Amino acid sequence: MRRLLPLVVALTIVGASCGGSSIDVAGIPDLPEATTAGVVAAIEDSGLPAVVNVWASWCGPCRSEAPLLAAAATEFADTVAFIGLNVRDSQNGAKQFIAEFLDGAPIDHVFDRDGSTVADLGGSSGVPLTFFMNADGSVAKIHFGVIDERTLALEVDELVQAGG
Repeated sequence: MRRLLPLVVALTIVGASCGGSSIDVAGIPDLPEATTAGVVAAIEDSGLPAVVNVWASWCGPCRSEAPLLAAAATEFADTVAFIGLNVRDSQNGAKQFIAEFLDGAPIDHVFDRDGSTVADLGGSSGVPLTFFMNADGSVAKIHFGVIDERTLALEVDELVQAGG
């Protein structure tokens, strides 16, 4: 039992630090349901190539890349559309994530309850995942896993250079 005590204490501390704090989501509307056709139409309507980032509020790596995506969306707002595709999550979880990590960033968010839109676009069930899409809504490239600043910049540059 003495050996378990430090483990129990550590788990209690980690558990306490991961929950309990409520984030005000009053200003964040429910995310509209995603469809593949809707995502493609949004990209086509924008006339811009797009970065479609797939994330979930329960995904630790998604939290680590969110500030980078928010900054990139702000920096490239005139040349690239950014879409956040929330998967296998709850509306409240999604809104809390947006309020904490992406509030104010020029990113359109949609809600893919079962991940079918991600699958239709050629993605996997893992998150995070980032699609780089041409202005016609076709997939140019898929990045699996956490994206870093260099990779994001290179892929955005390729989309812009290709003319979307």
